[in-house]
Amino acid sequence: MSVSPATLPPVLLHPEAELARAALATPLLSRAVRLARWAGPGTRVGAGGELVDAQLPAAAAELGLAADDPDAAALASEAWRVAVDTGLVEVTDGEEEGAEGTVTPGEDLALLASGSPQDVLGVWLGALDTVYADATVPDMENLLDVLEEKGEVDFAELGWDPQAEADFLDGVLGNLYLLTVGDAAAGEGPVPLPALAASMIVPDDMGEPTDDVLEQVSDAMMKLDDQFRLFEPLGLVEYQPVDEALMAEVDDTAEPAPIDDEDVTRYGMVRLTPLGLYGVRARMLEAGVDAPAVGDLADKGADVLLEGTSGFPQAAAQAEIEQWLARHEPLGAARELLAAARGGDEGAPLRRLRCQQALSLVGTEAEPALREVLDDPELGGLARVWLAEHGATDVPAPSEALIFWLTIDTLAAQLAAEGNSDELQGLVEGLAQQHSGFFAQAWRVEHPATADVLEAMGRLHPDKKVAKEARKAAFKARSQQGL
Repeated sequence: MSVSPATLPPVLLHPEAELARAALATPLLSRAVRLARWAGPGTRVGAGGELVDAQLPAAAAELGLAADDPDAAALASEAWRVAVDTGLVEVTDGEEEGAEGTVTPGEDLALLASGSPQDVLGVWLGALDTVYADATVPDMENLLDVLEEKGEVDFAELGWDPQAEADFLDGVLGNLYLLTVGDAAAGEGPVPLPALAASMIVPDDMGEPTDDVLEQVSDAMMKLDDQFRLFEPLGLVEYQPVDEALMAEVDDTAEPAPIDDEDVTRYGMVRLTPLGLYGVRARMLEAGVDAPAVGDLADKGADVLLEGTSGFPQAAAQAEIEQWLARHEPLGAARELLAAARGGDEGAPLRRLRCQQALSLVGTEAEPALREVLDDPELGGLARVWLAEHGATDVPAPSEALIFWLTIDTLAAQLAAEGNSDELQGLVEGLAQQHSGFFAQAWRVEHPATADVLEAMGRLHPDKKVAKEARKAAFKARSQQGL
């Protein structure tokens, strides 16, 4: 189903200057700019600001489109509408009703040459609004058929609900956004169109989709194919369209054809570009969706950094921490991070894990800060680990109690960050194997998460005997804590 705003991980956006250059290079916006610079007092436009039919061949020629290209007029008309909608040209209506209007350069045209990257991206976002509107209108052939037959349009008869169409497209792009920014998507290629359509149609708890659901997925794929073809010239997506031969096969058969897993590329493949990520996020923010970006915490305190990155995927947390550290001197940063990592609340173990992650990026200039907390019951363990990794001498050996406390704290952090992951299961198995008497000692550890960690070890360990020991230890820990 469509993505929940609460699940959105932070996105690592490309620099705005790079995105602005990409925006100017997109086919649709570059064509709109060319027409805006070409237009003048002699440019003929209709009452709605559109180029009159007689003017389209000249506009197409300006864009370098061949006179015999069947799409030339449509491409020129589309580019002109983007120029009008984004303020690259200003259209003044004629004085008399039905009279042609006049055209002058718009204020935003100069911004593309002398404005900031944000100015350029603002124009591109305006173009995105135009294309977005086009992508959610009903099929024009059906619209014209109804007009010819009845003289007016009944949108209900066309099966067109403007809000439902907009919500569907928002959901699709939201899901594509989540698939792009999530850690699980790192390094993967484009998303198959059937999977994207199914994410909007097939209920999460449905096993084998029914024929009716498969038909809905097929219809959604065809709709998305048309929409992504519109978005690609604006640079929102990289898109491999549905195979034309496949669409002919669909038209010739009454039953929905099963998806061929061996050649899924025939059914369309799509991915958001870096510019597309920027655009979809901008629309989410405008709609009130919390769509964080890496760098949002760079000017905040260490407490906000550690708390904020607690819910980030690993790669995003690393990138956010690097940007934060770039604004701080090493020793002061280490002291601030260590102070923010203290606490006995539920989120404290994960804060300390992020603190360790941040400190691993700090050089030996931070050593005094780590030595200052060697006797701290919550920070002494991670301080010793850091000092040992950086080759420090005269580091006091940790007590057995500190070792067990640090172990529980680390497992609690991993559990909060990843849940019952394969990596955590491997850590649990290795720990139980290396320390035969671990559970006999672990339940005594005075850590708020001791019982929860031991219960998790009981769930995760595949050996029934070891798992039982872990559950017994968890019971003792809860009894000790009075729970």
